[in-house]
Amino acid sequence: MNKQLSAVFFSTFILSACLSQDVETAASAVQNAPEAESKVINFNQQWLFKKSADDQPLAQITTPWESVRLPHTPRLEPAVVDDQWQGIAWYQKTFEAAADWRNKVVQIRFEAAMNQADVWLNEQKVGSHLGGYLPFTLDLSSALRPGTNTLLVRLDNRDNAITGPKPLHLLDFNTYGGLYRGVSLQVKDKLMITDEMLAQDVAGGGVFVTYPQVSAEHASVAVKTQLQNQYAEDKTLQLQQTLLWQGKTVASATQQYHLAAGTTADFTQQMTVTTPALWSPKTPHLYTLQTSLFSGDQLIEQQQRQIGIRSFTFNDQHQLLINGEPAFLRGVNRHQEYPFVGYALSPQADYRDAVKIKQAGFDYVRLSHYPHSPAFMAAADKLGLVLLDAVLGWQYYNPDPAFDEQVVKSCRDLIRRDRNHPSVVAWECSLNETEMPPQLIARLHDTVHQEFPGSYSAGWAKGYDIFLQARQHRQLHYETPTQPYAVSEYGDWEYYAQNAGFNQDSWGDLKEEERSSRQLLNSGEKRLLQQALNLEEAHNDNYNVPAFADGYWVMFDYNRGYIDDLEASGIMSLFRQPKYSYYFFASQRDASEVSPLFSSGPMVHIASQWQPDSSLDVRVFSNADEVALYLNDQLVAQQTPTRNSYSTNLPHPPFIFNLSKFVPGTLRADAIIDGKVVATHQVSTPGKAASIDLQLDTSGVAPVTGSNDVLFVYAQLRDNAGNPLWNNDIPMEATAGGDIEILNQEPIVTSMGQAALLIRIGNTLKDARVTVTAAGLPPATLMLEKENQ
Repeated sequence: MNKQLSAVFFSTFILSACLSQDVETAASAVQNAPEAESKVINFNQQWLFKKSADDQPLAQITTPWESVRLPHTPRLEPAVVDDQWQGIAWYQKTFEAAADWRNKVVQIRFEAAMNQADVWLNEQKVGSHLGGYLPFTLDLSSALRPGTNTLLVRLDNRDNAITGPKPLHLLDFNTYGGLYRGVSLQVKDKLMITDEMLAQDVAGGGVFVTYPQVSAEHASVAVKTQLQNQYAEDKTLQLQQTLLWQGKTVASATQQYHLAAGTTADFTQQMTVTTPALWSPKTPHLYTLQTSLFSGDQLIEQQQRQIGIRSFTFNDQHQLLINGEPAFLRGVNRHQEYPFVGYALSPQADYRDAVKIKQAGFDYVRLSHYPHSPAFMAAADKLGLVLLDAVLGWQYYNPDPAFDEQVVKSCRDLIRRDRNHPSVVAWECSLNETEMPPQLIARLHDTVHQEFPGSYSAGWAKGYDIFLQARQHRQLHYETPTQPYAVSEYGDWEYYAQNAGFNQDSWGDLKEEERSSRQLLNSGEKRLLQQALNLEEAHNDNYNVPAFADGYWVMFDYNRGYIDDLEASGIMSLFRQPKYSYYFFASQRDASEVSPLFSSGPMVHIASQWQPDSSLDVRVFSNADEVALYLNDQLVAQQTPTRNSYSTNLPHPPFIFNLSKFVPGTLRADAIIDGKVVATHQVSTPGKAASIDLQLDTSGVAPVTGSNDVLFVYAQLRDNAGNPLWNNDIPMEATAGGDIEILNQEPIVTSMGQAALLIRIGNTLKDARVTVTAAGLPPATLMLEKENQ
């Protein structure tokens, strides 16, 4: 069929456009797409918003409606959140229903809404949802009118005993609020592919992809599609699966089916791929699966998704095998918040986070302690990050049976949302660090296997397929595992609480705040080096247990609901600025691993500010065979990595150079592999501040207009020679021009010589600019349109 062939070519073209981040090209592709009876409409624009701290009726809220677009947070919070907003948030949207929607099924899908949602269309209630992290879909058809329609959403993000977790004043992270992820309108023919969030049967709904056989020679791809016929008469249909690789069809399956009036049924089709390009952290190969539903020659509905052919299994020694090959996953935990906007991240911001994690040397992320965004999941697929996917839960259990039902439902919904992502290794359907009744553990474990047969459950209690144990818990009650085992968290609490770390006695002269891994970016060279040393020791120790993965706590500094400070054990600041420990982990990735999607390959970094009070034991992180260190172009030494009790198991221990005295000037480290210099880094003793250097952090994705995209701008102090300064607390002022907004909510000051701004992009980059000033220095201006070219 010509329409089928054109649909295949359309899929190839739009996929290429999206991967290149070419939004205009993607939009052009949509305009040239074969017309389907069903469509998905982006519903993120032109919302109205107002809020109330209590249950005041909407009619009594006298503040005017505010025009907003999604993703949206009810309030811009300070960088250190000491009183997160909680209350009732109202959202309203007016839209026009096209005449051809009259005989269609119209559904609305919310990707997340914090935390209890009630929805009305034209003053008729169309549904409710409980839980702030997972999608829900509502059928609007019965309340839809021809012409103008008004949608109203009420959100309550106050503490909830049924969803948990702890009340905010006791919680060690923030939950924020609002319509903080996207919303879409689904206009469907009455013969349709169902929405997985509406499915009533086990493992049902939508499209579900599995891989019954995976090898380097052949792979089988099984696609189960749930179809529904809401017509009053029986329908004959044609269902086509097309698998594309780099724009070419590599496998397809087409079959004709009969679906009786008013019924729903699952249809499974299987394809064979010869010499498949397998997905793994080192080779994150993605295929495009296109699912097309036809009635006669008419294309009724078409869905596209990226999938990765791979297998996760465990051998008798409980090693993880990825596509049959043993793997150890070096990983990290992540909280998803940004400064000021909380959870209201653009999809591009989620992708930039994933890039930072990958280039920091990690191949695995534990999504703590709740479901993260679909955009982050897709980024992990593309970049090669293995994910441990988790339901909401932290140190809280409610004996009310409704609580158990909510957790089990969340487990089902999580798997249905994320089951097609190749990055997911297991499902943490477990309440983290919470005493759970055995019957709840059994229900959650069984739910995982019902929803995704052959997959793995994971939890911090016994009763799951995979046992998760934090290092601080291991040191109190470790038993040799008899099942697959992962170190869920390490490197923070055992040092903060001073109850762990096998060499703590030798650090007895350190003060508590110096011993901790919780060090802000402005804590100074000594403390940041101590954090890196803690991580080195702890990560090295994890190789002494039979774990298939470990996850450092945590990637980014984050806010804590119960106390007005930042949890600062991140290897990057809340503003995504690297600390020394970031470069330690980056050095653990082998130099032979190279990707065009993130900084990789040979690396070297000098962990010093090289000032009079700097350590004379200069630590250099590198994945090279040797490092040569120069001071003012004079060779200090050329040496191999420094093995000690902290680094016996590490792939790439740090290089430690012992200098006899401080001499101002420039330290340069050359990384050497096979006798050749493959990477260089230098630091210089800085002079007086002479200029401000502005940098836009794109991390693989240029600014995207019209999507509430948020990006960081860094303002670095430099001397006359261009060397960075390291001063803390230097005040700066920032202004914006054009259609952008500076989101900072307090005075802007430097940490390690660098101030950070968060900006939000509007509808155009024309004349968009940021200007930063500081006393005694010439102003610096960043033109975003130029940066985007």
